[in-house]
Order: sequence, then structure tokens, then C-alpha cells
Amino acid sequence: MKTRLGLAALAATTLAWSSASLAATEIQFWHAMGGALGEKVEEIAGKYNASQTDFVMKPVYKGNYTETMTAAVAAFRAGEQPHIVQVFEVGTASMMAAGGAIKPVTDVMKDAGVAFDQADYLPAVVSYYQTPNGDLLSLPFNSSTPVLWVNNDLLKQAGVDKTPATWDEMFEAGAKLQAAGHDCAFSFGWQSWVMVENMSAWHNLPIGTKSNGFEGLDTEFTFNNGTITGLLQRVADAGKSGMFKYGGRRGDSLALFTTGECAMWMNSSAYYAGIKSQAKFDFSQSMLPYLSDVVSKPQNSIIGGATLWVLRGKDDADYRGVAEFFKYLSRPEIQADWHQSTGYVPITTAAWKLSEEQGFYKNNPGTDTAIKQLSLNTPTANSRGLRFGNFVQIRDIINEEMEAIWSGEKSAQKAMDDAKARGDSLLRKFEKTN
Repeated sequence: MKTRLGLAALAATTLAWSSASLAATEIQFWHAMGGALGEKVEEIAGKYNASQTDFVMKPVYKGNYTETMTAAVAAFRAGEQPHIVQVFEVGTASMMAAGGAIKPVTDVMKDAGVAFDQADYLPAVVSYYQTPNGDLLSLPFNSSTPVLWVNNDLLKQAGVDKTPATWDEMFEAGAKLQAAGHDCAFSFGWQSWVMVENMSAWHNLPIGTKSNGFEGLDTEFTFNNGTITGLLQRVADAGKSGMFKYGGRRGDSLALFTTGECAMWMNSSAYYAGIKSQAKFDFSQSMLPYLSDVVSKPQNSIIGGATLWVLRGKDDADYRGVAEFFKYLSRPEIQADWHQSTGYVPITTAAWKLSEEQGFYKNNPGTDTAIKQLSLNTPTANSRGLRFGNFVQIRDIINEEMEAIWSGEKSAQKAMDDAKARGDSLLRKFEKTN
């Protein structure tokens, strides 16, 4: 009898568990986080799933940013779209243009009746993804900004007693490094983002008309101005002696820094985890250098990374699951852990303060550089960010033209003039289509 009762109880428990699993609504989340970052995404989703029984968050890696965005668009057209898709910041205008395909985060939270206050989020982060009336289009997730990574050991050996704050100081440090027998002073990655988009914002210069595209599709590029072309030419000239070394369009040049080949590197704050695990020297991060003959102090940098967009075509009950996950993802302890583990900035003020209370910045000096840089001043129309159609393709054009500068094929002015002309052509195509 006891055996029969035991088996019956086990069967009942198994049935109950199976019923609960079947009752839970699956929420599909397509993302572009590979490797350790993908593992972190899986960890967050797993903790969310364990925290409640109504929904099951299912993260699916779909390749790099471009591949993930392309896959989501194709899936939507086929009626097989996920609930959530991670899209990098340059895809914002294209996602907005697909208005019938997206459900703004403000609407998702409101319709689901889930508490949501945009004032909780860092202004420099959310402003990039807001409509003119302040509604939030997508939820910031992995937000970062470029910083100056420094090999302190090499600078010290060369007699450079402080981290360069201006571009003049960058080149002066380069001369000292070369005099000490170390050729490469600096490199950078994601070169359009760092050297064109962010250097423009850093100096409060527009890279395009109509408030960098925020105020209309009838915009055109202005990044071929003397300040940007002059800086790029100076960098190219430094490359002739090996002071600057080009290492690729994205993050390919990381190894130039972590192996000690180049003493300084400009790229995303989100490389913190990778640098910490690979670098065998004393390193730090500092704010980007600025041109002291152009501005007396820098303005603010702009964000990169990606946000989470919600696609239409699902049941209302599903969107409650999306809203609950977004609420969970925004918790201070979740954001603080994400920030401290990856180097991405926390998306909420509470997570920033929690990281400070936990002693993270005290124990890891410089890890708050990205937050300070983004929040350095109130963003202007020139430093809020950018919103250009077809910018994924336009970035490829800018990269191609910048590579022509580094190879000596074109002058910086000629390359940026050509990039503007080619980019403006794609802006006109986007304007006509939308």
C-alpha cells in the first residue's frame, strides 16, 4: 500500500510539475551576445525563470548585431518573429521606420500594468532611444561608450607621468614611447564610432544636420569638417612612424593592447572583462582625449551597444511576460552585477549607486569612467546621439574610406568628402522609402 501511495504521490508531483511547465508562456529573446557575454545572458534568463512560474524566458543567439537584426526582420515578414530582439544603436532609425513591427517599451509596460518610471534610468542612456514626446522605444541593455585604455607600465617606463587628457598629450606621449624603444603608442577599434561619431559629440560638433537626424529624415552628413578631417590626418601621419597602428574595424585590435604592442587603446568600456583576464600589466581606463585648440573642455560621449526591441504580433498575455522580464532586468542588483561583470554601464541610477556602495569603483579604479563620461554634461543636439537611416551600411562606407586614409590611398579630407557623398546618397534612399 505504501509503495502504491508513494508511486501515486510521485506521479501527482510529476504531473503537477509538467502542468506548470506547460502553463508557463515561453518568451523568445534573440540576441547577439556570444561567448562569456552569452553565458551571462543565459544566467540572467535562468534566474528570471527561477523567480516566477508564469513565463519562461528563452534566449537564442543569432550571430553578430547585423545578423541578429537581419534575422528578426526576415522572421517578422514570415510571421515567425521573436518577442524581443537585441539591436545595436545604429539600427535605431531603421527599427523606427518599421513602426508597424515594433511595440514601444513605454506601451509594453503601460498595457501590461507593470510599474515603470523612465526617471529611474540614466538620462544619457535613455535619451538616445526616446521619441520627441519622451516615450521610450526600446529598453537599454548593454550600453557602453568608448574610453581610453592605458598600459601604465609602458607609460611609466617611457617617462610619461600622467595619462594623456588631450590629443597633443597623446602625441607627446607617443614621442616619448618611441624614444624609449616602443613604437606603437595607440590604436583603436570600432573606428567610425570612436573617431567620427564620438569625437564629434566629444567636441560638441554635429555629424549631420537636423540634430544628427533626430529632427527629420531630410538630413545630410557634416563629418567632413576640418576638425574631424584634421584629427584623422594627424593620426594617419603618426601611422607612418608606427606611432599609430590600425587593427581592424571592430574589436580586432584588442590584441594590440593586451599583448603590450600598443600602449594605449580607444574602444568600448565593455572590454573590461576581456582586458582584465588577458592583460599581464597594470592597466587603467581614462576619458577620451580632446582637442584643446577646439574646445576648453569636452562635452560628453555617446553610447554604443544595443537595446531590446519588442516586436508586434504576439498575444497580450505574452507582452505581460516581456514587461515583467524588463522590470526584472532593471533591478539594481541585476544591473549592478551585469555592469561589474562586463564593463557595460548600468542603465539605472540605482544600479550605479549600488555599485558604489558595494565598493566596486574603489576596488577597481576607473571603472566608473564610462558613466562619468556619458554624464559629463547635459547632452546637446550634437551630443545626444545619432539617428540616421541605413546607418549600418553607412558605417561600412565610413570604415572603408577611413581605411583608405590609413593606407595612404587618400587624404583625410578626400576620404571624408567621399564618405559624406556616398552616405548622403543612402540617406536620400532611406528618406524616399520611408
